[in-house]
Amino acid sequence: MNVKKTAHEILHPKKWKAAKGYANGVAAEGRQVFVAGQIGWNADQRFESRDFVKQTRQALENVVAVIAEAGGKPEHITRLTWYVTDKQEYLARLSEIGEAYRAVLGKHFPAMTMVQVVALVEDEALVEIEANAVVPKNVVPASRNG
Repeated sequence: MNVKKTAHEILHPKKWKAAKGYANGVAAEGRQVFVAGQIGWNADQRFESRDFVKQTRQALENVVAVIAEAGGKPEHITRLTWYVTDKQEYLARLSEIGEAYRAVLGKHFPAMTMVQVVALVEDEALVEIEANAVVPKNVVPASRNG
């Protein structure tokens, strides 16, 4: 853990088995950023793919773009909540999803929750991801950089 860089601490009870791919808890200090659910469409609100993994990567890229507006980076994400329409596809393609995840967020694994839902509001959406981040207080938001 690098407290100066991320200003957060991973919380994991000592007697618990190690979490794989997520944190059980995160404590952080700084500017709180709350990101609404992001789906797999581009900046023009168009789906470029009906593929689950490609939509997941786009949704993660959208999360990172919103956090960047506050001056944040992927390592400032403290929580992700995933809503998927097909748990079986998620499980079957876990290694591909992991590759997409690491390509966008690196090896940063915040507290996460995954929920299967019947449908999402946008009919073509296969995944929706919402996020919380805590950006260090000394970071200037992108919107104020000109």
